Amino acid sequence: MPQTVLLTGVSGYIGLHIAQQLLTAGFAVRGSVRSKNKEKEVRETLAASDIDISLFSIVELNLAHDDGWDEAVQGCDFVMHVASPFVIANPKSEDEMIIPAVEGTLRALRSAKKAGVKRVVLTSSVLAMMGSMKTGVFGPKDWTDINAASISTYTKSKTLAEKAAWDFIEGQVGADKMEMVSMHPGGVFGPPLGNVITGQSMDMLDQMLRGKMPLLPSFVFPLVDVRDVATLHVQAMITPDAVGKRIVASPSKGSSFIEVAQILKDNGYKGPSTRVAPNFLLRFMALFDREAQGMLGLLGMNLHADNAQTRTLFNWTPMPLKKSVLESAAAVKAITRS
Repeated sequence: MPQTVLLTGVSGYIGLHIAQQLLTAGFAVRGSVRSKNKEKEVRETLAASDIDISLFSIVELNLAHDDGWDEAVQGCDFVMHVASPFVIANPKSEDEMIIPAVEGTLRALRSAKKAGVKRVVLTSSVLAMMGSMKTGVFGPKDWTDINAASISTYTKSKTLAEKAAWDFIEGQVGADKMEMVSMHPGGVFGPPLGNVITGQSMDMLDQMLRGKMPLLPSFVFPLVDVRDVATLHVQAMITPDAVGKRIVASPSKGSSFIEVAQILKDNGYKGPSTRVAPNFLLRFMALFDREAQGMLGLLGMNLHADNAQTRTLFNWTPMPLKKSVLESAAAVKAITRS
């Protein structure tokens, strides 16, 4: 009997790649979606990537409601909790993003514990480590100060959800304790599975290729390929020494969107601009634009990652940024032309 993984957020950019890798490795995958309307699209996307989906099933779960969680996790060996609300723009009310992120995480953990799940892999973000830093090197021991100036709602939601998860894990009593690993991707690039451009980074890349981003924000932090992120999730699930660790899922060197645009220009793409948006302009725009407001905390950031633990634990070498960017651009171009 294959081991079974409940994978929340299976229809998302990262979730689809994780599902592909789990199914290829022989796991049974129970993927969660907010609406069963997504089922056909998810199945067709996975089937089109030349994998056997006979061990794949779909369940409907909502981060904000209890319905179905206990049933969804019954018989599962592992839970990968990837689902979390994500947009760059700050919502009108912080609770719109923070409550589903925190409560959804706790729903997943409570149901997993009740069902006797061995290990949970929680998708957090490097923003939960370095969101309140401006320069230097961040690593697994760092936590974002959610009270720092200009912290985006998304950064708060990831930090608070992860803290709530570790509190839950550390608060377990008795001998049969559930294990957890938290995964911290940087900015995620890489070709999407299927013909839908999902995820903020792919949408931004699409805008760059179309020439609709004449000015780029100036900040530097690690960017990582989505296929690397999926691989590290699977490794975190099965590697004994990963238990209890916060995993930096990114290269050590930070990169900028200007660097991404330059790679594209150097390889024949005409649309991208390498002009930098002045910080004062973004601050002005943030007065009436919630997306600009969500980026304020990144302005002036020049950060690199201590990923030594990740490299050692999983014998991992990050995919080069150039390969990731060019393969992403080729995929976006193919999708938008079809």
